Amino acid sequence: MLAAGAWIAGRLELYTPGSDPGYYMGLVGSILMALLLLYPLRKRLRILQRAGELRHWFKLHMFLGITGPVLVIYHSTMKVSSLNAAVAFYSMLVVAGSGIIGRFIYTKIHHGLYGRQATLRERQEHLGLSGESVKSKFHFAPRIEQRLRSLEAYATDRTRTGLFGLRRFVSLAVRVRYVYWRSMREVRQILSNAAATRAWEPQERAHRIRVARRMLKGYMRELHEVAQFHTYERLFSLWHVLHVPFVFMLVFSAIIHVIYVHMY
Repeated sequence: MLAAGAWIAGRLELYTPGSDPGYYMGLVGSILMALLLLYPLRKRLRILQRAGELRHWFKLHMFLGITGPVLVIYHSTMKVSSLNAAVAFYSMLVVAGSGIIGRFIYTKIHHGLYGRQATLRERQEHLGLSGESVKSKFHFAPRIEQRLRSLEAYATDRTRTGLFGLRRFVSLAVRVRYVYWRSMREVRQILSNAAATRAWEPQERAHRIRVARRMLKGYMRELHEVAQFHTYERLFSLWHVLHVPFVFMLVFSAIIHVIYVHMY
């Protein structure tokens, strides 16, 4: 939608990149993108270590990383008339796009592996699937117990990594959904039989099914996230290696573009 607005503004000739509105949008957008460098400086320079919490700097970094490119897109009216302008414009798009991807990956790892593992252990203890537990919540369904233990063994097997763990990433998601579907199908059948034998009220049967569903979903979600953590971690490392050169390329091409515009 934002790109469409810039394209329409250019086609209707509401302004040009060299007019006052276009020029100042490009200027402000460039300044905002230059301010993006404050975030990595905040992490590395000792003098800035006490200048506010890092999470607030990160939020500002994300805001600038969206607002600056949007203003530059409107400045350009989706037209590039020179080589240096094209390099600067497409470098900006690559950096902005990779920043959005990096933000998504970061949300998957910023809590840390140990926190996720602790949550998973809590789920295991609650279900009675940990080694210390005498009886699990699913002792009435041995096949479900075995299915969950097999799923955990597969999820925590570090020999099945593939390329950056992507094979496990995809296959585990499929397995989790399949195991959940099979297990809930069996739970419904077992509880329905128990309800008929023990003359439960319909509300009692429905309540027990909801409890089983909630426990299974919580356990599988934590197991899934722990297993995928290492994949996201590897992807984030790769992203960082690619993102930084693009940032330098953007800075260099933007400087050349500004010099060229003001000289000619």
